[in-house]
Amino acid sequence: HYISVDTSYEGEKAVLSSPDLYSEEWSCVRLIYQIATTSDTSPDPARLNLYLRHEGESFDRLLWSAKEPSDSWLIASLDLMNSTKKYKLVLEGEMGQDKSTSIAVFEIKITSGYCIECDFEENHLCGYVNRWNPNVNWFVGGGSIRNSQSILPKDHTLNSALGHYMYVDSVYVKHFQEVAQLISPKTMTPISGCLSFYYQLKQESSIVFTVYLRDMSGFYEEIWKTDSALNADWALAEVDFNAPYPMEVIFEVAFNSAKGGYVALDDISFSPVYCSNQTGTPFNPAIASCNFEEDLCNFYQDHKDGPGWSRVKVKRNVYRAGDHTTGFGYYLLANTKFTSQPGYIGRLYGPTLPGNLQFCLRFYYALYGFFKMSGTLAVYIFEENHVIQEKIWSVLDSPKGVWTQAEISFKKPMPCKVVFVSWCKSFWDCGLVALDDVSLSLGSCQAADLLLPTPGKCTFEIDECVFTQKKRGRGSWHRKRGPTPTSYTGPKGDHTTGVGHYMYIEASNMVYGQRAYLVSRSLRGTSGKQCLTFFYHMYGAGTGLLSVYLKKEGDEEEIPLWRRTGEQSISWLRGLIEYESDTNYRIIFEAIRGVSIRSDTAIDDILFQAGPCLEVEEIQFSSGYPDSLNEIEY
Repeated sequence: HYISVDTSYEGEKAVLSSPDLYSEEWSCVRLIYQIATTSDTSPDPARLNLYLRHEGESFDRLLWSAKEPSDSWLIASLDLMNSTKKYKLVLEGEMGQDKSTSIAVFEIKITSGYCIECDFEENHLCGYVNRWNPNVNWFVGGGSIRNSQSILPKDHTLNSALGHYMYVDSVYVKHFQEVAQLISPKTMTPISGCLSFYYQLKQESSIVFTVYLRDMSGFYEEIWKTDSALNADWALAEVDFNAPYPMEVIFEVAFNSAKGGYVALDDISFSPVYCSNQTGTPFNPAIASCNFEEDLCNFYQDHKDGPGWSRVKVKRNVYRAGDHTTGFGYYLLANTKFTSQPGYIGRLYGPTLPGNLQFCLRFYYALYGFFKMSGTLAVYIFEENHVIQEKIWSVLDSPKGVWTQAEISFKKPMPCKVVFVSWCKSFWDCGLVALDDVSLSLGSCQAADLLLPTPGKCTFEIDECVFTQKKRGRGSWHRKRGPTPTSYTGPKGDHTTGVGHYMYIEASNMVYGQRAYLVSRSLRGTSGKQCLTFFYHMYGAGTGLLSVYLKKEGDEEEIPLWRRTGEQSISWLRGLIEYESDTNYRIIFEAIRGVSIRSDTAIDDILFQAGPCLEVEEIQFSSGYPDSLNEIEY
């Protein structure tokens, strides 16, 4: 039997949830499914989603999603990390607008162990696939199948003629260097440790048996190769394996002639402990990340250069923007009054990064007071010997005084450092260069964008996420990018990247005291505290009120959680709210227009997290801004 989704409900969702599950140890979910359609393309295709619903969290975590139609059953393999919490798996079929589509699921199986492990005894082969080649291919051997000269008497798993293994032989080789590839399911969760497998190799002429890792950008890295010794019996191979971002393992056999012989493979297994005695812990990219709130973290300056970058803080004010992290914290500023000599260069060095790993570097920068912006801030890679430096990024142009995000992917064979260089060309054109929120992650930035979204996070880049308007019309929230139309009010750019979208009220379309509501969908109540973080922008002499309410299901009144009155700052400021609700609830953002059209209020980057807030906001209810405006503190 299989289960399928009824297609008569267009645009609806079908949801199937598991009982409560526990996984004390690492496990693998295998899903055998098919999405079938008769139409070629659909603007809104059907989707099959798999979510993880952890106890005590208001949002489900998307583990996997598919929308590609196929005419046969497909297999998806997903690693589930061990956890102490109860959880449920939730399957969701989204119908889209296509009437001719059907979604079916044939089997869901949760086994302990890693998805990359396989003994080839089941016919889904754990999601391993052969890359089809006209002449040489990996086949399943053993069991009652007898169709090749190179059949083995016994497999390795069961040590009997009934067990199965994978093999490839050279009978049909037509050309020099024919290659057969067996490709593992993609690792969707970071893993590192020891990959082991058993193999047999019988050769008349040279066979090359190699194991590669392939990342999502198609880059191959060889991790193992056979030595030329013959193995008439099953031999164990072990290799250290590190997959901090999604990778496939590829078992590749290359033949040189039709009398080459054969290779057989069985019992691929994985252990989270490295095989060699290397006690290496995987590299943690957080050591090269910093928000500069406490200090420079692991960044440093060379004393020969002099103090090029200063850590500064701006009190909330209406002239000069504060930092990117909170709006009232610390950031780095180069070319300040202490150092602005013509030709001056300020260098900020990051910690040493290991070679041969793919990195994604993201940071925020803002520029003030330059005529020509290009080249005033650049990023270099210094290889360890400091002989080779390579420029990997430099600023071209950006909106003045707006925190703009830059992202750079790089991979170097040798250990290296990232260096931020600010440059002041001439006395007449030496503005300020600001830097904040540097973060480093493993994998390319493009691959990171393909990763699954953080549950409970909304940046308004694509849509309004879990939020809807209470009523559309003049008093409504608008999604916008760039500056708002009225001068001296509203943000110049969003908080997420500086060039993305945010939500705001357009005061010129509203009257004094008019309200606009942005209401979340019903969120799952949980026991224990929850933390809501968001960024708000209240700049303009006539600014009104921004309030956040909690409305529990079944209650009439709304509980006020947070409020700001009047002009606050020219910066995006961070708001933190700790709340709890054991019943289902909604969160409401309410903006009230102030006395003049200079009261465009905006919000961005909303994040719901389980557990108490890690920091405490000093003031929950406040009005107006402090007196000491526009001072930079060094």
